[in-house]
Amino acid sequence: MCVLVVGGMDRLEDDYIKVANKMGIKLKVFTKRVTDFSSKIGEVDALIVFTNKVSHPAKNQVAKFSKKTNKPVFLCHSCGICSLKNALKELKDSIEPKR
Repeated sequence: MCVLVVGGMDRLEDDYIKVANKMGIKLKVFTKRVTDFSSKIGEVDALIVFTNKVSHPAKNQVAKFSKKTNKPVFLCHSCGICSLKNALKELKDSIEPKR
């Protein structure tokens, strides 16, 4: 499973990736503005947006991409490690089939 995080804090980027790896999830992180957003996303199964650390146009780009590709988006106000863990757990539970 591959998840894209949009927003967040630069200094926590490595921690975000470590947490996701422990959960068996590949994580891509865009903490800064990205030009040509859609072409740089690649193949992802879901998206997480930290709404307190991202601009409205960036959030709108994510929403547009999500509608176009039918990928789930998790909007989260805070951008801490615990928030990421909770978002990843919810996404993982909703996407991966129950065993």
